[in-house]
Amino acid sequence: MSRKSCDIINKDNQIVVIASSTGGPRALMHVLPGLPGNLNAPVLIVQHMPAGFTKSLSARLDTMSSLHVVEAEDGMTIKKGCAYMAKGGLHMELKRRCTGEELRLFDGEPREGVKPCANYLFESLAASGYERIICVVLTGMGADSKNGIRSLKDSKQIVVVTQNKETCAVYGMPRAIDLAGLTDESVPLDKVAETIIKYVGVMKDGC
Repeated sequence: MSRKSCDIINKDNQIVVIASSTGGPRALMHVLPGLPGNLNAPVLIVQHMPAGFTKSLSARLDTMSSLHVVEAEDGMTIKKGCAYMAKGGLHMELKRRCTGEELRLFDGEPREGVKPCANYLFESLAASGYERIICVVLTGMGADSKNGIRSLKDSKQIVVVTQNKETCAVYGMPRAIDLAGLTDESVPLDKVAETIIKYVGVMKDGC
């Protein structure tokens, strides 16, 4: 789909997915507090971390943010105004159910050398009910997210935002996206939140 098709997509039917690794906790502490509580999309986060660390990180982000930030649990139904962080040591997918879009957490071998792996989450969105996906790739080693985002190009309207080289702790994951020609905008860390808002907007009063 071309960028122009963004204008005809239902912008109430969209989701934001953020992927990060090395330097990611600091980056998330810049991005999440910059997002309003009435952001017009739920937010899913994959931060490469081992088991036991994402609970405290999500709790810290929750105290800093207008969005409600939680560590994801298997079977959670997602909604706007909330951000859901993949649990350390488990992969996360989104499943379409009759009751809504539901998170699935599962164990498995590391992929791209990491667990959770953002590729699983991005790939699962192809079968979701969301028409429009804002993909945000922040600082980190490796190339996680590249294959998952690429897999969405033929089935969904996507917008891809990367953190720029100058503000990354490690310019690995964003670089992989940039070199693959998947990036729509590469912005400094302090501009990531406003770029997300630009594409997503906020909910109307009463919604």
